[in-house]
Amino acid sequence: MAKLLLSNGMIFEGNSIGAQGTAFGEICFNTSMAGYQEILTDPSYAEQVIVMTYPEIGNYGINPDDFESDKVSARGFVIKNYCEHESHYKSSTSLSDYLKKNSIVAISNVDTRYLTTVIREAGAMNCVITTGEITDEIRENLKNYSMSKDVALNVSRRQTDVFKNSGVKLAVIDVGIKKSILENFRNLGCDLTVFPGFVSAKEILHGNFDAVLISNGPGDPQDAVKTINTVKNLLGKIPMYGICLGYQILSIVLGAKTYKLKYGHRGANHPVINLETNKVLITSQNHGYATDANTLPENAIATYKNLNDGTLEGFRCPSYHIEAVQFHPEAAPGPSDANLIIRGWVETIKKNKKSGFTSLLQRMIRKSSH
Repeated sequence: MAKLLLSNGMIFEGNSIGAQGTAFGEICFNTSMAGYQEILTDPSYAEQVIVMTYPEIGNYGINPDDFESDKVSARGFVIKNYCEHESHYKSSTSLSDYLKKNSIVAISNVDTRYLTTVIREAGAMNCVITTGEITDEIRENLKNYSMSKDVALNVSRRQTDVFKNSGVKLAVIDVGIKKSILENFRNLGCDLTVFPGFVSAKEILHGNFDAVLISNGPGDPQDAVKTINTVKNLLGKIPMYGICLGYQILSIVLGAKTYKLKYGHRGANHPVINLETNKVLITSQNHGYATDANTLPENAIATYKNLNDGTLEGFRCPSYHIEAVQFHPEAAPGPSDANLIIRGWVETIKKNKKSGFTSLLQRMIRKSSH
């Protein structure tokens, strides 16, 4: 048996399918029909308890190829029906055994559709899953629980990694990056140097890079102070691109405001419209914060809008050579509509490099540092 206690006092009971113990986190829901392995290992879910709205989970097990990172970032997992006998030619272990191995507390036999309506109406809230009794101590700890201010840096790599290639030379600031994002850029021939989230601007500027990518990641973007300061010191000195948290960080650096959404965008079916072409994309998303479009500076141009709630989903700032999107163009898990965005970014970087724009910036940087 296992129990789920929400901060509003509601209790849900079900079966334990993961590790024994107690786990606290912020509850959120994901509407994807598949991809639970990628979702569990997406660093953007750090310190969160994930509710899957699709009822059948575990039917294809866990395979060695679809991890987004080398560990489970989520704190807990909530599902309706657990499929005990997985059936897939790639499966190497069951979901339940994987959760136990990674010490993740999980509960099944929960009415996740009803639980999702509770979250939608009440908004994001903290929760606790336990395989024991709900004691006064657990209730008190839940009342005092809050997400770490350094959650993005906590999931960032600790050292710099280099992935050699023959294409554009890209610096990546990792504040919770997914493996599939790196794979997309590598498949396009990019030479990647992936830095921890606490990297200094000086280290990046002296690396002769063609552009910088700020990755996706968890938490409140305003808490990513070290990364924000680094990006501020890069502004106007090198082209920059951002995905999800990276998009929010870039908007903050340009002077825009961010705010917490009532219950976030998490799933593989979010419609987004390109404001410049009127083309609609179905996108994969995972974020709890948004950028206020009304606070974008005059030199920034809104490029994408969410068709469900009208929130800003992308912008570009030509004067600083910045482009960013809130959704996940690498699409794992999710649709492939937005895959052309990363390809377009790489082509733009190549054009800047060919035109001599990037080398001009690098010469100016070297000159100013002497």
